[in-house]
Amino acid sequence: MVNTIARIKRAGKHFEIIVDLDEALKFKKGETNFIEAEGDKVFTDSKKGQVPSTNDLKEAFGTTDINEIVQKIVKEGEVQLTKEYRDSEQEKKFKQIVEFLSKNAVDPQTGNPLTPERIKNALEQAHINIKNVAIENQIKDILVEVSKVIPIKLETKKIKINIPAVHTGKAYGILSQYKESENWLDDGSLEIIVNVPSGIIIDFYDKLNNITHGSAITEEIKE
Repeated sequence: MVNTIARIKRAGKHFEIIVDLDEALKFKKGETNFIEAEGDKVFTDSKKGQVPSTNDLKEAFGTTDINEIVQKIVKEGEVQLTKEYRDSEQEKKFKQIVEFLSKNAVDPQTGNPLTPERIKNALEQAHINIKNVAIENQIKDILVEVSKVIPIKLETKKIKINIPAVHTGKAYGILSQYKESENWLDDGSLEIIVNVPSGIIIDFYDKLNNITHGSAITEEIKE
């Protein structure tokens, strides 16, 4: 159990509470529906033990109910991440990227897969700045840097997709990061060719079908 501070600024004043870090992050993500603050207390400065007045709470949150205020602070405010937590998340993401590349990348000169150890060393040598976002949202930037250290190419599947006009707005965000070419048709629909890493192709289709309600027409292009 690691405690941290969750805080928010309302009505020109700062409010903060002490909460369990893991529980607070679960609540913020919607994985739980209740969070408690240590001592059921709200502070203006927890280090100094300063607390807000009843009027301050009422003005900022529209209530003086501590439980309700705690939920609002965590859900709408900022949960401070400890260095240990950030380091742990960075290590997890690093391992995920090594695993992803070892399954989906090859040496373009030989066509052979790359070992996890070789990928790990290349990532370290390239001083990759790994972000705490989905792998597919940063893999292009990572490959650019790693390719400066070792020859590397991502195994992909080329797909031609036709998106009905009514769904192009939402679908484009998913498609654009893999886009090779696009063609907007007169009826507002989109014909696009994408290159998707083989290892996430199932997730890609799932997301596409959810957004388009299964109305997207897809065709894998064999090369």
